[in-house]
Amino acid sequence: MADDSDVYVSPSVSGAAKILVVGPMGVGKTTLINTVSEIKPLSTEATMTQAGARVDTAPPSAKTTTTVALDFGRITLGGELVLYLFGTPGQHRFLPAWKDLARGALGALALVDTRDLSASFDAIGHLEDLDVPFTVAVNAFPDSALHDEGELRTALDLLPRTPLVICDAREHRSSLKALISLVTHLIALNTAPAATAAPLAPEPS
Repeated sequence: MADDSDVYVSPSVSGAAKILVVGPMGVGKTTLINTVSEIKPLSTEATMTQAGARVDTAPPSAKTTTTVALDFGRITLGGELVLYLFGTPGQHRFLPAWKDLARGALGALALVDTRDLSASFDAIGHLEDLDVPFTVAVNAFPDSALHDEGELRTALDLLPRTPLVICDAREHRSSLKALISLVTHLIALNTAPAATAAPLAPEPS
């Protein structure tokens, strides 16, 4: 059992944000949340059935389970900002559930796999439809081909202001950098003259 320091938010925390971690099945959402979470993550994985299998030309995967509701974790940045991470189901049939998960979310980290970029189109399109700001994180798998940033942006049809980073969901520091990139993006949007989003943390008195 985790001790109290792992369960309760630090008294120094002055701001909180709900963050979605999205992407297609098998892209590394559960892995990333498990990697960075300072509490024991909540995971709702179940054994995959034929109905849940991806029908595409992507390389075969050894993945035998899939998220059927959500993954949940928590990470505190700088001792002042806590991120509540909600991993969404990756299968297309669960996309309608995103409207509920997206309520109150300030932003999203969209994981993509360069071995099958087209599998990420639905997730990114859904974020755009829901008007949720996001950063794209390319999860670097051992057999992933290297691509120029411009090529990736064109393939994913990203706006110039949308951050694009490379990460390894299995590595804490790398995953943390991806989340920090998202937070930096959200702060920039929030402090822009035309911004209308709520602040990430209370204004100083």
